[in-house]
Amino acid sequence: MKLPLTLEAIEQSAQIIYREFQATPQYRWGLLEQLLGTRCWVKHENHTPVGAFKIRGGLTYFAALAQRGELPKEVISATRGNHGQSIGWAARAHGVACTIVVPHGNSVEKNAAMRALGVNLIEHGAEFQDAREHAMALAQARGAHMVPSFHWDLVRGVSTYWWELFKAAPELDVVYVPIGMGSGCVSAITAKRAMGLRTKIVGVVSTHATSYALSLAAGRVIPSPVTTVLADGMACRQADESALAAMQGELDHIVQVTDEEVATAMRQIYQATHNVAEGAGAASFAAAMQERGLLNDQTVGITLCGGNVDAAVFSKVLWEV
Repeated sequence: MKLPLTLEAIEQSAQIIYREFQATPQYRWGLLEQLLGTRCWVKHENHTPVGAFKIRGGLTYFAALAQRGELPKEVISATRGNHGQSIGWAARAHGVACTIVVPHGNSVEKNAAMRALGVNLIEHGAEFQDAREHAMALAQARGAHMVPSFHWDLVRGVSTYWWELFKAAPELDVVYVPIGMGSGCVSAITAKRAMGLRTKIVGVVSTHATSYALSLAAGRVIPSPVTTVLADGMACRQADESALAAMQGELDHIVQVTDEEVATAMRQIYQATHNVAEGAGAASFAAAMQERGLLNDQTVGITLCGGNVDAAVFSKVLWEV
């Protein structure tokens, strides 16, 4: 598939994002490298103003709407939390009303963070797909603009974080990329291609949410039940068709990680760096650790793509060793 984003487009997107916050850091942590047995760069997207990478996409999505003169009175979207914070932040900045639909049982603290941004929060359904379908119906009924979970104007912004990492560490042999609805993974592919790099990209899915793994293998969207308790940012029941097309043939392979492996990685990241990783934010390191015997002195890149985990959940993870 020919990807629609150039290096120039990514660099221009960075200037939009840097009006709100500066580039996030990437570090090599000695204790993590000891665990992994090789060189490892960590991209700290937990250091954005909403604690996750998604804010980059929201900013460029709304900038594109404004540039086209298409800013609506209201936007509606669905989320497990980080996408909703992104859209809430950008909507507030542009004076646009924002309604976000989440499933029942969603992260208490992510919900609170969205409300603090002025979001009208609606709880509906048992999982993300239920919330997504309800958000689409609401948008149609109210004549509001539905912000999708995957769109190239979102990818434009998210690509900037991989562009930052690849600029800082161009020697990366392989990066491990968690897959939720696809913007993070497709943005890694986009930045790599735009910069002419040969870095291998490994997709990471939850063992308890395998739609993307099954869909990539089959070459078409295959829904799959979601049972992950910890990796809510990867709790995708149905892969996005456009994201799937962009990933097809671009990933070296897929790694599946269990909630137990994710919990272990959350503890290891905290012990080694004293950074808090949510489930999806630790999945990248969990996958690298699963394959540490195959890395053979390669330079690895992982993404701490979000740190928004409820205190009660994180406390339980830390103590249940």
